[in-house]
Amino acid sequence: MSDTQERKAWQPIHPDFLPKLLPEYIKHHNATTLWSPSVHQIPWDPSFRQNPPVAGGSTPLKVGSVKDLPFSKCKVRVFTPEGNPPEGGWPVLIYFHGGGWCLGDVNTENAFSTNACKRANCVVVSVDYRLGPEIQYPAAVEDAEETLNWVFKNGASELGINATKIAVGGSSSGGNLAAIITHKAALSNPPIPLTFQVLIVPVVDNTASTNGVPHASWKENENTPALSPEKMIWFRANYMPNEADWPKWDSSPIFAPAELFAKAPAAWIGVAELDILRDEGLAYGEKLKEAGVDVEIKIYKGAPHPIMAQDGPWKWADS
Repeated sequence: MSDTQERKAWQPIHPDFLPKLLPEYIKHHNATTLWSPSVHQIPWDPSFRQNPPVAGGSTPLKVGSVKDLPFSKCKVRVFTPEGNPPEGGWPVLIYFHGGGWCLGDVNTENAFSTNACKRANCVVVSVDYRLGPEIQYPAAVEDAEETLNWVFKNGASELGINATKIAVGGSSSGGNLAAIITHKAALSNPPIPLTFQVLIVPVVDNTASTNGVPHASWKENENTPALSPEKMIWFRANYMPNEADWPKWDSSPIFAPAELFAKAPAAWIGVAELDILRDEGLAYGEKLKEAGVDVEIKIYKGAPHPIMAQDGPWKWADS
């Protein structure tokens, strides 16, 4: 590009949001995201997955071992802590990466997985589930369910885990899958006893609309950076093109039967104040509470959707 050519700002922050956002986020966005097109702004190419869905992640930590295991139609990456397992075996976290069911892969959550492995002293099973638009719903749900069943049945002998101490978690679309398999676990025969769920800026209602019904944050935050309504609808259409699938509870876990909510494990739900997905995450937490589940909800002020994946040391471009 010559000095005379004008550089295109693909993702400028809307003026309405400049006073609302954390100043640190604005600097980071302008340094890493402003000049790059979003996935919904240009024709799809699978090579987009070569880059992380969110810029600014931290460096993975050293753990005891890392190994990949093939399943029938996907694979998982297993992170094991250093040292010897506790009596009865390691606790385990089954984790699902974000990326709108279309972006990301097993490498996306290496930093989060190693942090969880080391700091929680647990095995982490990160799931490389199948992605749209090439392989659409319900493939990702099937991969999530297969992983849960395999860990429950084979984790003790193959991974040294304690099958009575299984937690699930995920970010964004991964939070969607984590919420879904908490309900799938209750329906298993025998039921799979989960101990905890970690839902980070989760997608729980695929019927949500740009008019803010039933979740006002879709309208209130329509000009938010990073995850605009247009981008979220692009993800939904490429993962789940059949509108009749949107209200199914293995697409939108907020519509799971009340009796499944009552059987759900305790939860931690983190939402971003300036995220279109904020209110559906809050509504999901309230539905869990109404069912008698112990829930902690954290709202990150001044933050848009991707903030919790941006945990690395930020380096600002000159402005």
